[in-house]
Amino acid sequence: MQTSSDRHEYPSHWEADVVLRDGGTARIRPITVDDAERLVSFYEQVSDESKYYRFFAPYPRLSAKDVHRFTHHDFVDRVGLAATVGGEFIATVRYDRINADGRPASLPADEAEVAFLVQDAHQGRGVASALLEHIAAVARERDIRRFAAEVLPANSKMIKVFTDAGYQQKRHFEDGVVRLEFDLEPTDRSLAVQRAREQRAEARSVQRLLAPGSVAVIGAGRTPGGVGRSVLDNLREAGFTGRLYAVNKALQEKELGGVPAHRSVRDIAEPVDLAVVAVPAPYVPEVVAECGEHGVQGLVVVSAGYAESGPAGRERQRALVRQARTYGMRIIGPNAFGVINTSPEVRLNASLAPEMPRPGRIGLFAQSGAIGIALLSRLHRRGGGVTGVTGVSTFVSSGNRADVSGNDVLQYWYDDPDTDVALMYLESIGNPRKFTRLARRTAAAKPLVVVQGARHAAAPQGHAVRATRLPHATVSALLRQAGVIRVDTITELVDAGLLLARQPLPAGPRVAILGNSESLGLLTFDACLAEGLRPLPPLDLTTAASAEDFHRALTKALADDRCDAVVVTAIPAVGETSAQDAALAEALRSASASAPAKPVLVVHVELGGLAEALSAAASTAPQAASTAPGAGQAPRPAERPATTVGGPSEASPRLIPAYPAAERAVRALGEAVKYAQWRREAADPGKVPEYEDIDEKGAAEQIDELLSRGSGLTLAPEDACVLLGRYGIDVHRALPAPTPDEAAAAARTLGYPVALKTTAPHLRHRADLGGVRLDLTDETQLRRAYTELTDLFGTPEVLRPVVQGMAPRGVDTVVRAVIDPAAGAVLSFGLAGAASELLGDTAHRLVPVTDRDASSLVRSIRTAPLLFGWRGSAPVDTLALEELMLRVSRLVDDHPEVVAVSLEPVVVAPRGLSVLGATVRLARAPVRDDLGPRTLPVV
Repeated sequence: MQTSSDRHEYPSHWEADVVLRDGGTARIRPITVDDAERLVSFYEQVSDESKYYRFFAPYPRLSAKDVHRFTHHDFVDRVGLAATVGGEFIATVRYDRINADGRPASLPADEAEVAFLVQDAHQGRGVASALLEHIAAVARERDIRRFAAEVLPANSKMIKVFTDAGYQQKRHFEDGVVRLEFDLEPTDRSLAVQRAREQRAEARSVQRLLAPGSVAVIGAGRTPGGVGRSVLDNLREAGFTGRLYAVNKALQEKELGGVPAHRSVRDIAEPVDLAVVAVPAPYVPEVVAECGEHGVQGLVVVSAGYAESGPAGRERQRALVRQARTYGMRIIGPNAFGVINTSPEVRLNASLAPEMPRPGRIGLFAQSGAIGIALLSRLHRRGGGVTGVTGVSTFVSSGNRADVSGNDVLQYWYDDPDTDVALMYLESIGNPRKFTRLARRTAAAKPLVVVQGARHAAAPQGHAVRATRLPHATVSALLRQAGVIRVDTITELVDAGLLLARQPLPAGPRVAILGNSESLGLLTFDACLAEGLRPLPPLDLTTAASAEDFHRALTKALADDRCDAVVVTAIPAVGETSAQDAALAEALRSASASAPAKPVLVVHVELGGLAEALSAAASTAPQAASTAPGAGQAPRPAERPATTVGGPSEASPRLIPAYPAAERAVRALGEAVKYAQWRREAADPGKVPEYEDIDEKGAAEQIDELLSRGSGLTLAPEDACVLLGRYGIDVHRALPAPTPDEAAAAARTLGYPVALKTTAPHLRHRADLGGVRLDLTDETQLRRAYTELTDLFGTPEVLRPVVQGMAPRGVDTVVRAVIDPAAGAVLSFGLAGAASELLGDTAHRLVPVTDRDASSLVRSIRTAPLLFGWRGSAPVDTLALEELMLRVSRLVDDHPEVVAVSLEPVVVAPRGLSVLGATVRLARAPVRDDLGPRTLPVV
């Protein structure tokens, strides 16, 4: 616990763990009066040159006055932050609020002078850049809007820190000093710089775990079969290219299984990059301390007994992560299955998988060890039988994912040249907002296929998950919006991955079907229709078709401009030999080479030899099988073909994926078609329109005034109408009618015809229950309707009736927006009524919504044909509907205090629309951690 310095309490929320440029971690925290000795020790380790750059003069040591000044802060006008590793300072930053004359000041002065000092041994690690992000966030919190810094011209590194940060700045030279001034309001460029640094740092931190130069297995025993010994044996048998050590306190031997053995990692003379920890949980803290003191860069903790075991284990897990980060180490686990890297330069199998997967271009991430085993097993079986060298590039099983998560691995895969397709099994998403952002960027470069477990239950006990109010279907829709290929089973995960790894993306949904079985062709045709594809009539080659017949038919189909992909169906002939299998495979592959831009899939039924033959990378003739790359051995790096995003290059072998059922092949193809369409649309995402009639300032003032009455406020109808009106959203006027006489007066005010409806919660928006009377043309009809409603449903006090002018007839719809604490702002659209609600026919998009998003949102629901003239009805004004959604999106994006908006019903007529009901809820703006400085999740 840190001690407060001067006027204000210690701001513990400023503490944060960050990943640095080299992949190591550091802790950033406020400097307090307790840090005097640490500050002096830190300063002694800084070179004279760095001291000169900081103070503009020789400054060999700090005086007592200096130490007092640099450790006593009020956390408002004077703030100091330190970056620490192992509890010791490696860098400091400080700001002092100043007035226009450059003298110390207090509020309302909104400028501060900032200065850094980084220990020479840690320069170049991105420490100053991380500190600048955090001190800028602190300054904004304390109403400081601008920083000023004076830097010597020779101090080019520090000048670069400021100029590369992306803020709007002024720069001038005066009295031999460069003076920089910059506003602290985040800009698009500063956020882009911050996220690019985040990607490089987090990718590097994962790379250090997946490509270590040396590995120590701590807890490896003498007897084969234990967890530690199994990992050690797997590393050795995989041919790990680096140095390998066995560590166990009980060992007296100098070797274990041919590997150098030590009693402690501290006894190893050479550096250790990665430690695999396989000791009982109570002994892990001691091991972590030894690793940290030895300079180990990262840990894979396979030990169990943490958050998955209950509250005590959860606290043990938090302590583990805090301890590891203190030393700058990242953790995979605990309770992890391990990590694998099949690169010939590494050959790392630091896992419990007894067999090294085939090298390939697919990256695998699994939060569950059991599912990880299943994925590796399926890819191994089908890798030999279907796709040959389309194996695994890297594999990460995160266990409880207390530190390294799927987000980190996505950062690594994004620019990993060895990974073309990413497959992920997720049981929880700890930070959906960040995952969606990273997924969108990754999917624009390479396919990302995700299956999510625990969809209808709570996340596994060991996982820290942010609370979300969104149902699983909504989360899935948002992931699809981000380009994620969402599948439901691990079988579908592998099916889609194998297709995307070795076939180009289809240009459209048109599918040609050919084969030697009419029945199998018809099944494939029906499966295509079910997946929303547009199949051509199947071509039956008959059971007498030869390999040459298949070749001619496939060549012709691929040359046909009416098709974008081809599904080949094949059944075995009686007495068929492996040579015939190979001939058919060679025929299909050579034909597919004639149209490298179109994907080809095969549906085979019990063709033992065909699947293996299809997987060969070159000729499938028996005499060549042993030498072909992909016939069981990985190509050397120089031989590895380059691939293009989303499919192989022309130089890549056409490895044709084969499936045992038409439904599986077509489902994988359907996902590829949707992903290809997303890629084309993502190239032009549209824009967020500007509307000149929006009164953003007036809305902000109104929101501030309303929130002054209290947070968590549902606006009165008149206040909601005024606020929406500032964004060009007009709500049809409704007048209360607590008595028949007041109903009649309201109707006279509005003008006939009118509608009489109840607003009681149990009847609201439920026209099917009879709580609405429409097209009342005179007072007699109105009074009769009023009597009917009160006789049927209760007293006016219960019904809360209102009178509203009739709107033009059209299609009733619903537009909603909500701020979810985990996912952010979400805009939803669907048709009004119990049927749509019951079937969950609602589409969703993340805010801010672009014009293209709004257009696709209208067309995404299953009942969308009702808007476009279904069965002879008049099409409605969907352009007006899209504009309404864009205005709602702008409202919640401009004002995060607007945490919920519901417009129901919105009647969309052939010309224009009418908003008949509106509800708006306000609350204090939730903290947007994705806009703040880079931090690791709090444990």
